[in-house]
Amino acid sequence: MVDHDHDKYESEGLIQHEQPAGELLSDYTNRVELAEAAAEQEAKHEQDERKARRRNRALAAIARANSKIPVRFVAVLLASSTLISALLGIYRDRLLNSMYYDTYKVGIDAYTAAFSIPDFMFLLLVSGALSVTFIPVFNGRLSKNNRESAWQLSSSVINFMALITLVASILIIIFAPILVKYIIGPGMSESGQALAISMMRVIAINPFLFAISAVISSIQQAVGRFVFFALAPAIYNIGIIIGAVWFTNGITIFGHQIFAGGIMGVALGVVLGAVLQLLISSLGLIGLGFDYKFKIFWKNRGFRKVLSLLPARSADQGLDYVSSMVNLNLASRMGQGTIRAYNQASTLYSMPINLIGVAISTAAFPQMTERIGQGRPDLFARELRSILRVIVWISMPVAAIAFFARGYVVSIISRGSDQLIVDLFGILCIVILLRSVYHIASRSFYAQQDTKTPLIISLVGLSLAIALQLWLIFGLQAGPAGIAWAQVAWAAFEIVALFLIMAKRIPTLFDRDFWAGVGRMAIATAIMSIVTYALVKLIGLEFANQTMLMVLPQLAIIGIISMAVYTWLSKLFKLEEADPVLRHVKKLIFGKSWVSRNSGD
Repeated sequence: MVDHDHDKYESEGLIQHEQPAGELLSDYTNRVELAEAAAEQEAKHEQDERKARRRNRALAAIARANSKIPVRFVAVLLASSTLISALLGIYRDRLLNSMYYDTYKVGIDAYTAAFSIPDFMFLLLVSGALSVTFIPVFNGRLSKNNRESAWQLSSSVINFMALITLVASILIIIFAPILVKYIIGPGMSESGQALAISMMRVIAINPFLFAISAVISSIQQAVGRFVFFALAPAIYNIGIIIGAVWFTNGITIFGHQIFAGGIMGVALGVVLGAVLQLLISSLGLIGLGFDYKFKIFWKNRGFRKVLSLLPARSADQGLDYVSSMVNLNLASRMGQGTIRAYNQASTLYSMPINLIGVAISTAAFPQMTERIGQGRPDLFARELRSILRVIVWISMPVAAIAFFARGYVVSIISRGSDQLIVDLFGILCIVILLRSVYHIASRSFYAQQDTKTPLIISLVGLSLAIALQLWLIFGLQAGPAGIAWAQVAWAAFEIVALFLIMAKRIPTLFDRDFWAGVGRMAIATAIMSIVTYALVKLIGLEFANQTMLMVLPQLAIIGIISMAVYTWLSKLFKLEEADPVLRHVKKLIFGKSWVSRNSGD
């Protein structure tokens, strides 16, 4: 009876057998290990989820940045990014000038000269030539909903440009001594030439890096994505600043010095800037559906079209840099520091051109090509005329302010307002208006896939400029000023010739209202110039201790008051270009609601 009850209770689980201690320990250990494994798995899962959320947030932010924005906002974005890049460039140049211009003119001349050939190769083979030839063809493929052909075109251009610039970089490294001694710096000392050769070989990789960045940026421009394209130049300047601040002190890794430092560190910073620029530009491809292939599609019609258009535009672009190398060659014969002085004057006058002419023209170019593609020359002419008026309206007073405040402007990048830079910059101020207009003038031809006309005009203009330079320098003994005046003559010739031809193609382009508007802009600028001159004399910065912290606020006061007077005069003269500016000013002062209530004013 007892045994029967025991079996019954055991079968019902009411009686448990006692396990050995070893089995109990093993069972406990297994349970602990399983619990730990589960906890680790859960922690890993949570970590993966956090990483995924961060990645998704980053991709969402990039996607928002890559969203398409209207043309008017594109122009503002590009102008703002160009301004930031220009400010970083100002800091970069002031830093380098403070480090080397007064104490090591040989070194700073060598650094400036070392850029010339790598930049020339990039500009000749890629640069603006690519954007104005690639974008119209790429847009043509997208408008026909032929995305496969568009991506084949993009891959082909990337690979082709990478190949030819890599070859160019290798050739620069090999032939650097010949290029420096006989082309860009025949008048430099032997030590200056040797340093320039070494720097050029370091910077030689830049055309390759810039080429890939340029194609990637052109893709983004074509589809109306401009954020990362706009950020890239600023990142490049940051790289150079890093080189000047840190690399010049040498590079040490784990206690071993791998680089001694000195001005060569700036050259390393230049390469770092190019690498960072490429990385930032690449972010702009995320979310675009870009299907890259490591292949050149030689049979792609779009690619063959780009190749057919590229030589003429490349030659046109290259002519600008042929002029620069001629300038360097001549400047190297005029004493130490002249190369850097002319370079700095050129940098200063280029800044407003990039802010105005390049930014506005770049933003408008895709839409101009679209109008041509739609078969609407009437809309093309109207937009060209409108954009041209805006560029003239902005660049004319800016050129005047820059001229009268030239000593103050130079003080930003050079302590003591170096007189040679001031004199050269004063002449080149005239070019601010001319070159700003040139960018939209040339793009009006590129939008029509006409690259030959600007090339022919540039070739004739360059020939005249070189002849004028030689006469002014060696005939009239004009010195460095002869280089600058020749640039003025060249720029004037180009825009007059381009618009004469365009006016024949579009007879209604320059009507009476257009010329009347430009005339009123000129009168407003003349009156404003009186105010600017008075402010310059009143503030008397030229007699002050010209530190950067003193120069910037005073220059800002001169600029703001002068532009305020100009804008008021523009409104008085019924120039419609002033209306958007005044609306924004009213919003800042009175608020959006007040402007809405008084929009009829």
